[in-house]
Amino acid sequence: MLNIKEITAAYSGMEALQRVSINLEDGEFISIVGPNGAGKSTLLKSISGTVKCTSGEIYFKDINITKMDAHKRTQLGIIHIPEGHRVFPSLTVSENLELGAYRSEARASAQENLQVVLELFPILRERHNQLAGTLSGGEQQMLVIGRGLMAIPRILMLDEPSLGLSPLLADRIFATIKDIRQKLKLSILLIEQRATEALELCDRGYVMESGRITMEGDREILMGNPVVQKAYLGTM
Repeated sequence: MLNIKEITAAYSGMEALQRVSINLEDGEFISIVGPNGAGKSTLLKSISGTVKCTSGEIYFKDINITKMDAHKRTQLGIIHIPEGHRVFPSLTVSENLELGAYRSEARASAQENLQVVLELFPILRERHNQLAGTLSGGEQQMLVIGRGLMAIPRILMLDEPSLGLSPLLADRIFATIKDIRQKLKLSILLIEQRATEALELCDRGYVMESGRITMEGDREILMGNPVVQKAYLGTM
């Protein structure tokens, strides 16, 4: 579904990606782990089109999207949920969710999809008339994920969904991501500092360091790798 071939990209004047190649199959869950500053967020921004590649190519369903505008990639169903709880604070929960259904495909089934989102995040049903800016951090994270799901993504890209959350709330977010994968059968690309949870959720994973992919493999292979265990899983 998504094929990234040796892309290089700069962010804030610095080369953040160096000949990075990854692939994501239809219905597959991929996690990317690595230290801060490794280029993980820049990779997602390159896929969504908010950071331009200086070399390499990105294909979505055999369509070369390397130079495609970001809004056109969104129309294809590539939905990027960046780090931080980026809600529209002066709008209600319901209004935030409605804004997610901007793709023509999503508008046609907005009410049906809304019920799916509210089943995944029951708290949003309780808070539907509340201003998004008054929600807790965990509730805001649920809202931004729900808003992304309202777009009916073909690829859902999540950047640090546990950032700034308590361990209890982070665990709840991870449990919901697992439910999303099982119920909606989405292709998911997850970036997460909590490497144990990220690798436990995925089918395959990549390790990124200093703008390069340094390791890749199935979940069990990566979690059993002594280097990964020592550097990212806190074992050995």
